[in-house]
Parts: sequence; structure tokens; C-alpha cells
Amino acid sequence: MIDPTQAGAIAVRRRQERAAVKKAIASGERDALEVARIAWDQDDSIEASLRVTEFLTSMRGIGPDRSTAIMDKLGISPRKRLGALGTRQIESLGEWLRSTTPRNSPDIPTGRLIVLAGPTAVGKGTVVARIRELFPEVHFSVSATTRAPRPGEVDGVHYFFVSSDEFDSMVERGDMLEWALVHGLNRYGTPRGPIVEALTRGHSVILEIDIQGARLVKKAMPEAVLVFLLPPSWDELVRRLRGRGTESAEEQERRLQTAQVEFEAQDEFDVAIVNDNVDEAAAAVVHLMTEHQTKRRG
Repeated sequence: MIDPTQAGAIAVRRRQERAAVKKAIASGERDALEVARIAWDQDDSIEASLRVTEFLTSMRGIGPDRSTAIMDKLGISPRKRLGALGTRQIESLGEWLRSTTPRNSPDIPTGRLIVLAGPTAVGKGTVVARIRELFPEVHFSVSATTRAPRPGEVDGVHYFFVSSDEFDSMVERGDMLEWALVHGLNRYGTPRGPIVEALTRGHSVILEIDIQGARLVKKAMPEAVLVFLLPPSWDELVRRLRGRGTESAEEQERRLQTAQVEFEAQDEFDVAIVNDNVDEAAAAVVHLMTEHQTKRRG
């Protein structure tokens, strides 16, 4: 049995520790988003034991009434503790904190969204696979699609393969950051939740996507970095597409026509990388994230 005196002392100490966290948030000594990230990553931490109500009211300019309004808007119960929030609640509160909390401290990790796009057969999938191999710590967004899996593709790893009805439901619920009909055949979309959650936790994310989707992501999240992957030459692009052997001759011609249009979009992107060497292209993409993190710490 636990000694009542000892249990009482532990309870007092934890109240004091919670009070210290709230005081540090109120004074600006600690960043609210950083506190929330610790709560979500370490469910046995003092930060995790804070009720969302006391967490919000410890922030400057937020009193009880505004705290209640914020929680109502985000769908969070006043009795919830930070460490007990569900995935959707973490997403909504994290998004709210990212949009409203001043980013004053360079030591607080801020995730970066890298959007990798380019013409068909440029080797986006190959570059992403190499990044996974060389840099396993990098987080990747997995797109949803209505197309059938290609040989060797695994559901939940390469894509979430869903039916048209399932895709419709995801769109209706607002679960897609973006979606588009590609090549007039199949729909592709980016589930919003995993990206927001990773960025909220301070992790950078790579999103491999088509050019239409890249435009929509940039509109929804202007801080995203758009990377356009280029082939060494047009002839090499044609060789890669024909060598894949996954499309009919008619489909190949349709994709090449689309690629000619897609090349014209490269000026809309923040960075261009030539995929002449897979290892070098992969390292260049990852460098965009490590450079960002170094600047945040410097």
C-alpha cells in the first residue's frame, strides 16, 4: 500500500510542477507549442498532466471565456488533459497553436513540409525510396488513391489504396489536404491529419505529389517548400517512361503530352533539382530540411 503521507507529498509536488509550467508559459519563458509537443510525446510528463483549460488560460491574453470558446471550436472537452487528447484533437489544437502562437525561440524545433513534384517518369518514387533507405528518420506523407496497386506496391506504405466511395467520404469529412484527378483516370489525395500531427510534433515531412496537388498544398500551407524534380533531358524522360513497362503505348503517349505541360510549371516551384544521380538528388532534398533546422538553431 502507498503511504498516505507519501502520496500527499507526491500530489503537492506535481501541483507545484504544473504551476511552474503554467508560470513559464505565462511569462514567455516557455513556448506553448513546445509544452504541448512534450505532452503528446511523453504521456507521463508533467506537461501531459495539464488540463487543456489551465494550459490555454496560462497563455497571455486568454481568459476562461476565450479558453472555453477555443475548446468548443476545436471539439475538446474542458476536462481533457493535454496528454489524453485523441489524434484529431492533437491535430486541431496543434494547428491552432501553430497559427496563433508567436515563434520567438529559435531552439524550438519547427517541422518543414517539403513537397516533391515533377513530370511523369522523372523518378520521384525512386528518389523517395532512396531517401527512405539513406535517411530512415525522415517522415513521409502517404497519399490516398483510387487506382489499383502496381506490382510491388504495398497498401499504407506506397499509397492508401481506396475505393471511389471511400475517397468521397474522406473528401466530405475534410480529411484531405488536397486531391485531384490525375491524367483523367484516377484520383489522388493527401490525408491532412498525419502531416499536421508530424509538423506539430516538430518533424519535417516529405510529400511526393503531382503538380496540381503541389499548387493546392502551397495555397493551403504557404510555408511549404515546393521542389520540382527534373530529368537530365527530355530523351531520358522518354526512355524512363517506356522502360517502366507499366503503361500501355496509348497511356505512355498521354503521359508524355502531360509531361510537356508540366515542365512549364517549374517556375512556380521554390527549388529545382535535377535527378541525374539518385543518391545526389535524395541528399539534395534532405538538405532542404537539415538546412532549415540548422537555421532555426543558429
